[in-house]
Amino acid sequence: MNPGPEDLVPNPRRQMLEQTLTEVRARVAILEAALDPAHGKFAGRSVWVGPKARTFTEDLTARRTRLRQAAKALVDALEEEIRAAPAKVSPSAARQ
Repeated sequence: MNPGPEDLVPNPRRQMLEQTLTEVRARVAILEAALDPAHGKFAGRSVWVGPKARTFTEDLTARRTRLRQAAKALVDALEEEIRAAPAKVSPSAARQ
């Protein structure tokens, strides 16, 4: 016998994923901003000039971009897991 909608309970796995996503988003915001002060100093005004300075600024920009992409990928993966997890499950599935 299949449980009816009234027999279903909140999915604890989905709840855990949602809580994890909240925590990850807070940490991602910190990660995304980690290189902003240095990037702002080097990209915004002439702190250091010349070919090596340009190379450094380009490298810093690329690393900042990769960091943000990696952080976004984490959030995206968690969001995908949440979408795949049903909001409600049977009591027996919730106990597993």
